Amino acid sequence: MSGISNTTFRVQGMNRRERRSDPWYEGLITALAVGGFLIIFAVVFGLTPGVPQKFGEFFSDLTAQTYPVGNGTLLLPAPAHPAQHIEVYNAVFNFALAMALLQAAILALRVWAHSRIGKVAETVGNMVFWAGAATVTNVFLLAGTLTGWFTFWAILIILAGVSLITQFVIRIVAHRIHR
Repeated sequence: MSGISNTTFRVQGMNRRERRSDPWYEGLITALAVGGFLIIFAVVFGLTPGVPQKFGEFFSDLTAQTYPVGNGTLLLPAPAHPAQHIEVYNAVFNFALAMALLQAAILALRVWAHSRIGKVAETVGNMVFWAGAATVTNVFLLAGTLTGWFTFWAILIILAGVSLITQFVIRIVAHRIHR
């Protein structure tokens, strides 16, 4: 009886090790992620006609705007004329959407390569953040209003928290499944 359980344990242990990703694959996936980011950044912000100049105009338009908080107000940076920067917001939307798609591709590669659960959880969290950022940009930032500007930043902070919680939940669930 004891010999059977030892054999079973060894076979299960070997399967678990075999499923672990080869570090060689992890290096390639990381290279794809970094290279993909650089390409997306260059295409969206460098090769899109007029975007660099529009960003210059956007940063020149930033001023301190009042934002109501409780019984008082806060001064926060915001564009004085948010509706005049739709091209900038469009570039931000394109960047966030492309990053979400890149994260989806990386996730597929991580699952295929049987990456460690921490890497998979991180990629899912990144995908949640970037997909959410694209959605929030489309809904609030592209509205071109001061309220949309402040709502965009508030929800972006919330998305960062949701991304971290998503990673935590995936790690906990995976740990309980693989006990």
